[in-house]
Amino acid sequence: MSVLPGEASPGNYFDILIEGEYMDNLGTHAVVNGKLILASEAVLPVQDKAVQSGFGVYESLKIVQSKVVYLEDHLHRLNQSAQGIGLSHPFTNDQISEWIYLLIDTDLIVEATMRILLMGTELPILMITAQAMLKYPDTWYEQGISVITYKGERILPKYKTCSLLVNYLALHQANANKAFEALLVDRQDRVLEGTRSNFFAFKDGVLHTPDDSLVLGGVTRDKILKAAELLNIPISWEIPSLIDVHELRYDELFISSTSMGALPIASVDGITVNQTFSRTLAIHRLIRKWETQTLH
Repeated sequence: MSVLPGEASPGNYFDILIEGEYMDNLGTHAVVNGKLILASEAVLPVQDKAVQSGFGVYESLKIVQSKVVYLEDHLHRLNQSAQGIGLSHPFTNDQISEWIYLLIDTDLIVEATMRILLMGTELPILMITAQAMLKYPDTWYEQGISVITYKGERILPKYKTCSLLVNYLALHQANANKAFEALLVDRQDRVLEGTRSNFFAFKDGVLHTPDDSLVLGGVTRDKILKAAELLNIPISWEIPSLIDVHELRYDELFISSTSMGALPIASVDGITVNQTFSRTLAIHRLIRKWETQTLH
């Protein structure tokens, strides 16, 4: 099935494009509270109030060459998110790291996206699973992607929680409009973030993005800000407005995540933003270079 540049492929709203093949063993097992089990047996107690309320946090990890990219950063954010919503648990970073590599070694994982799910049940549950890595065509970086805007705000935006209804509905709408992502817009018409990404805008050579009090402090987001500093790009915490986006008052727009890196935006709500992405791609190349260096 072919997909036009920047369009979403049909199917699961949270896994818009999955390229690459599952290795024979990938997805066979899961780790739950340190115990290696079949992935098909990795279930949650549906009658538990914490599960019913989505009282949990999660992290998505990138596995390359059987190694986790920025593992310490992801575990730090997992703990920050748990502390932020008052989710107490007994698991240490050393234990979680050991369990991650247990799954990598057992299923002979070379490349994958790995998910850590921590639920605050009466006896907390930490579940580690893996699936094929999300990859995107080179043409999306060359030509940019299409996005829509969606009025909605995440609750407790600084934390990566399981309260994802707004994200799901917004991405559902993007999928219906054949767009790759939806940008969440608050009641003041400010563009804050994507459903699974951070948001950035260039104006007159300055990089604009909301500060960490309003959005999730992404692991890749942190690398982008460091890349901008290294490239002598000034940073402004003035939040991009929807009006300015629609009236083409920005030079470049892009979103970021662990799997995407820095992915340029070509159109918002059907309005063409830009055709060149020199600053965005300079940042993207630098953060991908840093990822490679962590593997050695």
